[in-house]
Amino acid sequence: MLRARRFKAVETAIGYRFRNQELVGTALTHSSVRGGAKAGKGAAKIGSKAAVKTARSGKTAVVETANQDNERLEFIGDRVLGLAIVELLIEAFPDDAEGDLARRYNRLVRGETCAEVARAMGLGEYLILSDSEAGSGGRAKETILADAIEALLGAVFLDGGFDAARGVVRHLWRLQCEVLPAAAADAKSALQEWAQGKGLALPKYVEVSRTGPDHAPMFTAEVRITGCDPARGEGASKRAAEQAAATALLQREGVIPATKA
Repeated sequence: MLRARRFKAVETAIGYRFRNQELVGTALTHSSVRGGAKAGKGAAKIGSKAAVKTARSGKTAVVETANQDNERLEFIGDRVLGLAIVELLIEAFPDDAEGDLARRYNRLVRGETCAEVARAMGLGEYLILSDSEAGSGGRAKETILADAIEALLGAVFLDGGFDAARGVVRHLWRLQCEVLPAAAADAKSALQEWAQGKGLALPKYVEVSRTGPDHAPMFTAEVRITGCDPARGEGASKRAAEQAAATALLQREGVIPATKA
């Protein structure tokens, strides 16, 4: 009963009803969990030619569940997400150059954004984790959430085909697209362009420290460019800390305005 309620809640959140419930279970199962019921005879393994062919035809895929987690589905979902976002951006920004599209694309498919989407739908609550992973805050970890949302997209693709997966992406990423900023380069890209324009060496990033528990870490990164004083930044991920460090250096050099306190 709990399993059924969990699956129903996920289906409601993503706006898609699975014909094959086993796909939902696999998509929610983290690699810290192994085992499960053995697949029936003739089951099509996730990612196999039979399963993909089934997805293309729109028929329900039968999935092998023995000793399986969501890693293979995440591999599929990553590609599904990429294609769906590319299609969305081409429609929304018909006049953008390739570089601008690439920057918008990177903002929408990066792990941080995927984790934000997962948090918005409360996905962490429904994940199937080992006791140790759950106890260490696994339901809030960025990587686990990002992988799980991509696994769900892979599951939708195998269950209903690309049209169904596209619909889920547009539903879940709607807010992200609405608040998508102008296609300006992010801080790290902007800093690299600035350094090259000045004839300086490329920026190098160093992790200075990591504090806090595993489920809520805080990173401090330092950016170094030969000929410039280094700058530091903090963030909940290495990438965020590096972006903050790049922003700090750009602000100090007067390339971008400083943020008011």
